[in-house]
Amino acid sequence: MRELMRSNDPVLLSFVDALLRDAGIEHFVADTHMSILDGSIGVLPRRILVDGERIEQARRLLRDAELGHELS
Repeated sequence: MRELMRSNDPVLLSFVDALLRDAGIEHFVADTHMSILDGSIGVLPRRILVDGERIEQARRLLRDAELGHELS
């Protein structure tokens, strides 16, 4: 798995999750339960990980959605 992006924005993460799911790109949202460590203030970003063989397709998908600036 390779990191596609990281963010603290739950709306953005949900949108990217939906884009990847609709495109059939398997992915994993890491660090979703880290809020326990940061006291639920949202300072630790969540990461979206994608299979290395599909990372370029996922990056292209985010660029097409005008989210290229969010890529890791």
